[in-house]
Amino acid sequence: MELYYDLHTHSCLSPCADDDMTVYNIANMAMLCGLDIVALTDHNSAKNCPAFFAACREAGLTPVAGVELCTREEVHVLCLFPGLGEAAAFDGFLYPLLPDIENRADIFGRQLILGEDDAVRAEEKKLLISACDIGIEELPAVVAEYGGIAIPAHIDRPANGLIANLGFIPDEYVFTCYEIKNPDALPNLVRNNPCLARKRILFDSDAHTLTDIPERRHSLSLPERSAAALIAALRSAPPAAWA
Repeated sequence: MELYYDLHTHSCLSPCADDDMTVYNIANMAMLCGLDIVALTDHNSAKNCPAFFAACREAGLTPVAGVELCTREEVHVLCLFPGLGEAAAFDGFLYPLLPDIENRADIFGRQLILGEDDAVRAEEKKLLISACDIGIEELPAVVAEYGGIAIPAHIDRPANGLIANLGFIPDEYVFTCYEIKNPDALPNLVRNNPCLARKRILFDSDAHTLTDIPERRHSLSLPERSAAALIAALRSAPPAAWA
């Protein structure tokens, strides 16, 4: 079945996202936009994923638990998991790797942990947009231990992308999938990085506001509506090479 997706969204737990990016607002906006499967990927935390799953159930969406991890090299990588248990376990692994820097809400924004009713249950005190003490070369294997997949995020962006920060995409990196924010950038990226022709490519919103959540445009063919089926597909070879 063809499922329309957005696998990169931020709730109000991410300090750079609007406070109105509550889990119910995200789920309902995604439903109104005609999406089928949506991932919550806050910066270095999966703590709003349980509430997000409840909101998606009510909206009729298939939820995916994830984080947008910032590596030691300050490269952003999406980490998607088959279920809440795996995401929570990874969150527990990841939290000690964040430096002990307290968030300044007046500078960076609030970091709100929500309950299933969208009520604020707590505020995360540790600054979530810091770089974690884990390198990009070791990350894919670690994420796989938790049943997930690591996907370099917005590699076409001039900041915090794999190409911008490292200057190239090494073939030896064990990534089967890459994310691009602007679809028009794909042909030039493939010309300059031929290895991308053999990879799956995602097009996501990186939504920080409700108006960032896209209308149904990009889809994936999956055998069923589940996060596990999604991850299995993203680990496999693409159906055709990119031109």
